[in-house]
Amino acid sequence: MDLIFIFSIMPIATTVLIFLFVNLLVDSGVATFTMPANVTVPAFIAFGDSIVDQGNNNYIPTFIRANFPPYGMGFLGAKATGRFTDAKTPVDLIAEKVLVKEYVPPYLDPFIEDQDMITGVSFASGATGYDPLTSTINMAVPMVDQLQMFENYIRRLEVLVGKSGTENILYNSLFLVAAGSDDFVLNYFSAYPMRKLEYDIPTYADYVVSRASSFVRTLHGLGARRVVVLSLPPIGCMPTSRTFGGGGKNRSCSTLYNRAAKHTNKKLAAEFESLRSRDPPVKVIFADIYNPVLDIVNNPQSYGFEIVDRGCCGTGKVEVSWMCNEFAQTCSDISKYLFWDSFHPTEKGYRAIVENVLERYVKDALEIW
Repeated sequence: MDLIFIFSIMPIATTVLIFLFVNLLVDSGVATFTMPANVTVPAFIAFGDSIVDQGNNNYIPTFIRANFPPYGMGFLGAKATGRFTDAKTPVDLIAEKVLVKEYVPPYLDPFIEDQDMITGVSFASGATGYDPLTSTINMAVPMVDQLQMFENYIRRLEVLVGKSGTENILYNSLFLVAAGSDDFVLNYFSAYPMRKLEYDIPTYADYVVSRASSFVRTLHGLGARRVVVLSLPPIGCMPTSRTFGGGGKNRSCSTLYNRAAKHTNKKLAAEFESLRSRDPPVKVIFADIYNPVLDIVNNPQSYGFEIVDRGCCGTGKVEVSWMCNEFAQTCSDISKYLFWDSFHPTEKGYRAIVENVLERYVKDALEIW
């Protein structure tokens, strides 16, 4: 197996985030969101892959990390913390906008403070997926293990704020789940052949959906109520997907990859709607990010970007994680780029993406049913 190829198609995870607020004001081109006065979110908690990994991979034996330059070049004085971008992640941005805190720590940080624990953490691990094989290939934290860490987190909360305080936090907090993209990009479509031998795309999509459903049902059973699950983005339009599965010299999006994402999203939407319709319902919101992201890719100038087919780091075509290092020259003007490396958006990219999904999911996301 070609390790360079494997690591070059590393976690894209889902390339999108959700800002959950009611009022959108624009001041000098910068979106400003205001929380409704009658809504309180005590904590923000994330699960998933590299898009929402705040640095958990720093503390596990894996090559897939981002705790070195030039990652974090725009974060707290150019501090590389393990976030797979140039500055803030979706987790930081959402937590700030729902008035929880400015930065969300990784759960595995041994120096995490009690107050940070109370107001929310991220359990995410770069290069994981709903399919357990995805995390095995990349030595990432499996989704099921993230749930086990969440159970430990609950027990720690009970020590800090008591049982009733913990129940209040779980019931009213906002939960974000972002996974599934790596199951296809890093696993099914990679050089690792196992899943391709077992499944065609429709049946593998069924398998991924079944694992995602199990994850959400378990999370709900542990007390989470404001749960937002992101769809897969147009994974064929990520820079690395263009390089290895796209249109050659033209670097067009991979039609096959995008078709797999759309097929999976359709099945995810149906599954989560079924969960919502149960008695009692499983309270989950499925957020379509495929179409908003594709619109940014197809109409970059409308969002203030010039370059969407490669990242800012190195050539932008394959560099990610250890391949995007201090020896890889970065672009001269990051504001022109949607992507930071070959998989992950810039902070500006995240901020642009969220404006497309804001008004579509805010009501359901903040509502306790």
